[in-house]
Amino acid sequence: MLSKKVLNDIVMPQLAESLVSATVGKWLKQPGDPVEQYEPICEVITDKVNAEIPSTLDGVMGELLVQEGEEIAVGTVICRIETEEAVASSESVSQAAESVQTTSVTSVDSGDAHRARYSPAVQTLAAEHGINLQAVPGTGLGGRVTRKDVLHYIENQGSKASASAAVQATPAVQPQVAPVQAVTVPGVIPTAPVSEPVRHSGLHLTETPRIPTIEVEGGRSEYLIDVTPIRNTIATRMRQSVSEIPHGWMMIEVDVTNLVQLRNKLKNEFKQKEGINLTYLAFVLKAVVGAIKDYPIMNSVWAVDKIIVKRDINLSLAVGTEDSVLTPVIKNADQKSIAGLARDIDDLASKVRAGKLKLDDMQGGTFTVNNTGSFGSILTQPIINYPQAAILTFESIVKRPVVINDMIAVRSMANLCLSLDHRILDGVICGRFMQRVKDNIEGFTLDTQVY
Repeated sequence: MLSKKVLNDIVMPQLAESLVSATVGKWLKQPGDPVEQYEPICEVITDKVNAEIPSTLDGVMGELLVQEGEEIAVGTVICRIETEEAVASSESVSQAAESVQTTSVTSVDSGDAHRARYSPAVQTLAAEHGINLQAVPGTGLGGRVTRKDVLHYIENQGSKASASAAVQATPAVQPQVAPVQAVTVPGVIPTAPVSEPVRHSGLHLTETPRIPTIEVEGGRSEYLIDVTPIRNTIATRMRQSVSEIPHGWMMIEVDVTNLVQLRNKLKNEFKQKEGINLTYLAFVLKAVVGAIKDYPIMNSVWAVDKIIVKRDINLSLAVGTEDSVLTPVIKNADQKSIAGLARDIDDLASKVRAGKLKLDDMQGGTFTVNNTGSFGSILTQPIINYPQAAILTFESIVKRPVVINDMIAVRSMANLCLSLDHRILDGVICGRFMQRVKDNIEGFTLDTQVY
């Protein structure tokens, strides 16, 4: 059996229906490098997210036809991969009949080759959960590991870990603590002792903000920064939003004292159980979803001669990176519990930080929420995420003296700010919507369930 070398064209795939072009950001493989099927060969930059392009076959990287930083259309050949193709000699042809009888035997061994090939979805899922794919039983063709196999393996491992932890756990002896006498204010829920004091300032960053690393050029008195496709899209959408949408704005003040106590009560147990933080934003999203159900016009889009009201409530989250703001989407947020929303928030934020967002994560949003309080803001006037009808910001929680029943009490307070499309929405409906969000947030008690 002889073989010959064949050059195969690799083209720019269409990562989404609306995608017509992309920019090659970085080549991960150079000519002469061995390449395996599904292994990333380059990074591309689109107008929404960055993505990796996987190889479609095994071989050796050949010629690179596109330079880094070059924008190309979907379907353009970006590189070539060299593979070996078997060529039958006259002697091998005469032996073909004999090999037919052994096909059924050798086909069993070919399952190992199938099993060693993993799809990008399987590889991504395994990397996120730190799973060795060799240990995962495969149910696909030839024993190949599928995404369902990985999810089943994760579920079983989680069940085993929970059972092991339950066996090893020992009852803890709770120390006797003398009761604390609390001063009550008529009409106000008494403030219970909390395990962690509420911050007294707006600033509550969990880590030192990173400075963006950029390549610059220019003279001594100035420097130039190339506009990336994502930054160009942000500029286009913001200009379109401001020029087409007549923005209105309003703000409402919310007493979040009970919410702070509830979160302090649940956060440690939630962290141990779920492995993620229970943030205030999850509760705010639940309150917003409840208000949108009561006022569905908030979940709409302007269409010149009609207003389109969306039935699905898909919340866009404004997540900032060092050099851009992205708005990944929590799909069907109205069908999720507080715990479910917290998991989605953590998942999307992790994807943004790791640059792993997919185009599908960015599409379908109907209403945007921005947690501007995470970096200490107490008042913002956001620009609407075009073409949605409104955007709401949750500002920093601060302790302030508040007059309640002619008495002064120290309460944890936060501002909610709303920018609205005045073609669709007016002050009356938005005022009622904001009041409903306020009522929902202030309605959280120590008995509120997150599951």
